Amino acid sequence: MSLLSSLFGSDSSGTLDPRELERLEEEARTARAGHKGAPLNRAGDLAYRAGQTDRALGYYGRAIDAYLEDQHLDAARGLANKIVRLHPEAVRTLCTLTWLDIAARHMATALLHLRDYVEAAERSRHHDLAAEQIHRMARLAPFPEFLSSAADALDQLDHEEKAAEVREWIKAEGSPHVIRENDALAEACMNAATRA
Repeated sequence: MSLLSSLFGSDSSGTLDPRELERLEEEARTARAGHKGAPLNRAGDLAYRAGQTDRALGYYGRAIDAYLEDQHLDAARGLANKIVRLHPEAVRTLCTLTWLDIAARHMATALLHLRDYVEAAERSRHHDLAAEQIHRMARLAPFPEFLSSAADALDQLDHEEKAAEVREWIKAEGSPHVIRENDALAEACMNAATRA
């Protein structure tokens, strides 16, 4: 049994009970702070099992936004990883994951997600949007290895000026806007991920 089969059941049934989705939507609307993402995640699972991938991705995206709003960083990262497994071309989700990796100071995964984000952005022709996000990441990140990879990514996206600026930040040990304090960096990255 594959990982996706174990997560979502072995076959898609092709049917989706609209009353169950309405119930989950209402549960998300009326949930107290910190509990809005879970019903949207479950609605995404139902839509995915029914073979409605686009609808599922919509629910998952809303669930990530709810988790971010409630400052549930790990839940948002976990769901974003699930989306990427289902839909590797999810450019926005890869951007969100990279922001969340920086927030959590998970440099190994940040570098992997940055690479995947750039590749997905190139395939979908979102060069300029990705370059803007990567430049913002580099502006805040206090990690030399991330700045180096960000500069290379900006070159790959044909934004040499931004890449050169990031390389200057490497020499200066960070941009003028770098955030070194853990909680402040996490908050700034979560806010940026929400707006991404």
